[in-house]
Amino acid sequence: MDNKYHEKLIVSSSPHMVTKTDTSKIMGTVLIALLPAFAVGIYQFGFRVVTLTAVFVASCVLFEFLYNKITKKPQTVGDLSAVLTGVLLAFNCPSSLPYEIAIVGSFAAIIVVKQLFGGIGQNLVNPAVTARVFMFIAFATPMTSWPTPRGGHATGAVVDATTSATPLGVLSHGSFADVYADGYTKMDLFLGNVGGCIGEVSALAILIGGLFLIWKKVISPIIPVTFIATVFVLGFIWGGFDGALFHILVGGLMLGAFFCATDYVTSPTLPMGKVIFGIGCGLFTMLIRIFASYPEGVSFAILLMNILTPYIDKICEKRMYKLPKKAKEGEK
Repeated sequence: MDNKYHEKLIVSSSPHMVTKTDTSKIMGTVLIALLPAFAVGIYQFGFRVVTLTAVFVASCVLFEFLYNKITKKPQTVGDLSAVLTGVLLAFNCPSSLPYEIAIVGSFAAIIVVKQLFGGIGQNLVNPAVTARVFMFIAFATPMTSWPTPRGGHATGAVVDATTSATPLGVLSHGSFADVYADGYTKMDLFLGNVGGCIGEVSALAILIGGLFLIWKKVISPIIPVTFIATVFVLGFIWGGFDGALFHILVGGLMLGAFFCATDYVTSPTLPMGKVIFGIGCGLFTMLIRIFASYPEGVSFAILLMNILTPYIDKICEKRMYKLPKKAKEGEK
């Protein structure tokens, strides 16, 4: 096939078809879908959201450019995948994160996770999610220092100088009653008037962006729906309706379900595989949230399911393309 068509293949189960869509258009559409969450992040945490995001994006693009230059590979910075990785990395970090840690995280995402495995389309795990896990383990304190949101119950605080607990952090040391006693309301959780990472606080903003991606047919709704539904069901079992609602509105669930778990490269191809993947993400998320010492489990859950994706694909392919029993007997 002519090289000009190589980036125009939609990753899906057969039959495959060539479209006018290419990588840069897909990445650009995802970036547009992230704008509502970006706007909420700026409002809640101030202008440092812009500068930190710019550092992440610039670092990711620079590392990709330099790697391609040194290894004499075709430049891929124009496909916007490095830009998207930088934005997602920023969205998974507190706005107070030091810039030098952002640069280290960008190096881990682009060089270690993406390029050393062959570049876009060949990485085993999601670069942004994996780099976020790495930064959390390596730089635990700055990665868990949460600036107080401007629209939260500590209204009027200087967001760059004041820290507050996230709803999941409060829950990990108490109950749902403690979360609401701390000043949070269900509407705060939905709109984003809570502490947390830049791009994860507003469930409404992320939902708008996620529905936009589904409407544009950039992502399938299977993984987000099964991921969120699994968390809802398990949240209901452990905490009733309030628990179910709480767990789908807080932390990185919405961001992870719509923008990270749906990564073409690191998620299953077949519909059955997507269902298994979404359920697995939801299950691991809740197991970590409820039983582990760390209050959030979305990134770890997606990373674990990324690793299992090749096996999920293999199992689903065998089931989907299994020969009829008579045909098997005839071959013998």
